[in-house]
Amino acid sequence: MGHRRIMLVCMTPRAVTSEHEQTPEQLAATLDNYLAEYPAAVVMEDGKVLFDMREAKYTLGTEHGRCTLHLWGEERNLVRRVSGAALRDKVLRLTTHKFGQAKPQTLEVAGDKDRRTPSTREATRVRYVKVLERALGRQFEGWKPDAFRTAMDLEKSFGPAYARGLLVQGQKSWAVIGVNEEEAQTTVDGILTLGILWLESCRTAGDGRRTVQGLKLVVPRGMGALTLSRMAWLNGDAAQWELWELDQREETLELRDAADHGNLQTRLVHAPNEAAARERFAASAARVMGMLPEGMGAVTEQRIRSGTEVAFLLHGLEFARVRMGATGESFNRVEEISFGAGANETLLADENEGALRELVARLYERRSGAGDKRDPLYRMQPERWLEGELRRDLTLIDTKLDARHVYAQVPAFAAADRGMMDLLSVSEDGRLAVLELKADEDMQLALQGLDYWVRVRWHHLQNPDPVSGLGEFQRHGYFGDVRLSGVGPRLYLVAPALRVHPATEIVLRYLSPRVEWMLVGLDERWRSKVKVVWRKRSGV
Repeated sequence: MGHRRIMLVCMTPRAVTSEHEQTPEQLAATLDNYLAEYPAAVVMEDGKVLFDMREAKYTLGTEHGRCTLHLWGEERNLVRRVSGAALRDKVLRLTTHKFGQAKPQTLEVAGDKDRRTPSTREATRVRYVKVLERALGRQFEGWKPDAFRTAMDLEKSFGPAYARGLLVQGQKSWAVIGVNEEEAQTTVDGILTLGILWLESCRTAGDGRRTVQGLKLVVPRGMGALTLSRMAWLNGDAAQWELWELDQREETLELRDAADHGNLQTRLVHAPNEAAARERFAASAARVMGMLPEGMGAVTEQRIRSGTEVAFLLHGLEFARVRMGATGESFNRVEEISFGAGANETLLADENEGALRELVARLYERRSGAGDKRDPLYRMQPERWLEGELRRDLTLIDTKLDARHVYAQVPAFAAADRGMMDLLSVSEDGRLAVLELKADEDMQLALQGLDYWVRVRWHHLQNPDPVSGLGEFQRHGYFGDVRLSGVGPRLYLVAPALRVHPATEIVLRYLSPRVEWMLVGLDERWRSKVKVVWRKRSGV
């Protein structure tokens, strides 16, 4: 389905209905700052999600006494006037008007898709526990469901979305964890990390008289694909692992086979010819670089997005780009330079060169290692900032890595909900290297890194060319003439040392020995200088 554009026009209200009148500039800044704080926000109307801001784009303008907001995505188009913005309970509520209509309507911009009330969520989870216990009792005759609960336990990282307990028979037991069908897919996909923590907790809390032989995970019917693919790479000697899908209406359980995890939702695109692209865009790139503050060219990255586009980034934040665009009068393609921080985008012309100079001056002043940590431009997209620092010299992570070959988001996830950055490189022995980066604490780091590792391994080892012997990556133009090893990739998990969640090392202990990993902790001042504080390796 093609793009359909959405336009929101924010106007200063004639009658002040909030605590103070909001100018178009204030309205625009409010939305910009909110999306910087919640880059994975969703835009909703009447409880329905219209846009996921990880995929949608927007532009803001404040000309002619109006704050104009354009939103567009793959599926819908919206045009509104916005007369007010109010932040309540971490949700930004926009008072809007359809063109030609005076009656106001409300758009909500929420950092969390789950808009159920706390009481509704709690009631759903309480009912689910009872359903789960009955289904387990019928499925496992002779075993007794014991001590199931959903209570939050912050010390052990357990949240109320997961029901956990034991299945007991004499001195034998299984740790069990389940999630109900009303939870978001991302919550369902997070169950394995929480399940491993629950298994570990049950084993360490026991008195030794009862053996916890493994973990049973229970997910809603049809929602276990990602969990199943992850389970194939757990250590079968450390515990027994089972995945069950629950039909809550029928209260029946079905065992899923870990060997049957279907096709991977991933794709591999052809690598662009970087030398040709740089030559094609040399004049336009020189024009953009000539507008940067003095001495800033060295820290500006020119990244080839494709054979028809090059982007300009400061510490991972894209502020301008050159691409081939179609003319209105013919099928001929011409070079276009556009600029704008984040999703704001304006075509460069002689009359607005000053706006670009002003933008980059502001950006370079505020987005620096010595910047104000409260500034939205400083805080925006920290994973991309970290990615930009490491792309310049991967040997800071491991001296064996080849800094000449660094690729981002290859392969690409077909339908990802990750919020993390992936890099792909190669080491001096020809082994592919998968790097998963996180700037903030995230308990899913280990398994999300595993997701990317599994996909890289799959693309690397499948269908080698019978004549040349080249694997899929090199047939798509990656790694040049490097002789790649036939062994699977190494996995690097990289995060600031004080922001590595305690769950990470517990989960890594339960991975299969076939997954060779390194956990790398960085100095907290990585924005100024990347420095490794410690490294931990598998098998040590």
